[in-house]
Amino acid sequence: MEYTYNAPAKINIGLDVIRKREDGYHDLKMIMQTLNLFDTLTFTVEQCDTKAAGTVTMTCSNDTLPLDDNNLVVAAIRLLMKEYDISANISVHLEKRIPVAAGMAGGSSDAAASLIAMNDIFSLGLSKDELMKYGVRLGADIPYCIMQGTALSEGIGDILTPLTPLRDVYILIAKPPVNVSTGFVYGNLKITEETVHPDIDGIIDAMKANDAAKVSTLMSNVLETVTAPAYPVIRDLENIMMNNGALGSIMSGSGPTVFGIFENEACAKKAGEQCENAVKEVFCSVTTCYNP
Repeated sequence: MEYTYNAPAKINIGLDVIRKREDGYHDLKMIMQTLNLFDTLTFTVEQCDTKAAGTVTMTCSNDTLPLDDNNLVVAAIRLLMKEYDISANISVHLEKRIPVAAGMAGGSSDAAASLIAMNDIFSLGLSKDELMKYGVRLGADIPYCIMQGTALSEGIGDILTPLTPLRDVYILIAKPPVNVSTGFVYGNLKITEETVHPDIDGIIDAMKANDAAKVSTLMSNVLETVTAPAYPVIRDLENIMMNNGALGSIMSGSGPTVFGIFENEACAKKAGEQCENAVKEVFCSVTTCYNP
């Protein structure tokens, strides 16, 4: 039997880092939004008669990704196989459309889709909250990727509150041909009394009013204080978007992907063309918010 699941990309409409915790993680306050940009996972399941552990094999359209337990998809499948004594041979093919190492939670979303798939395929009866508890064992973004939609994310990313989605806007995604290490960004982040923190509460109020212009004015990502100086192309892409009709433009996650909010689809596409003209090998896509 084959089963197909989609895994949406995400952006951070606002990202604040409150403090570094004693356990090495950071306390965050972020607004998360899934997009109509998806990876697709196709699962093929062969039931086994024995109680011996089944095999997990993976293929992927992107040949740069690991296909063993170092891939969160395989790790997610194995986690629930072990927890629920599932005897089956499972193969999964990942059709990758979300850029890799982009600050868009592609790997986390793929893992979330795998947990959801395992719950469905094997009738485990797990609630969304229970799946999210398994997800946080694999990565801080995975609970949100199970939840999807628009949410306030706090703690290390595991405290989630649904928010009113921003509607009737177009999102231009631009991922330059550089890879940014999340460890590098957080390792070099300095939170001091002089740090300018995003107005997350103000963004939430503007979203409730569906005021895209005000949301865009308030958007901010404190991680840009590290990533943008190290990779000037981030500011270049933001400036191109702002000069071509974006209401606002910031970096998503730890980068290097930049996104802009537009009221007009044609305007967003034109800005994407300008990004492609200015930055060689940039990945651009115009999409909308995904709120299941």
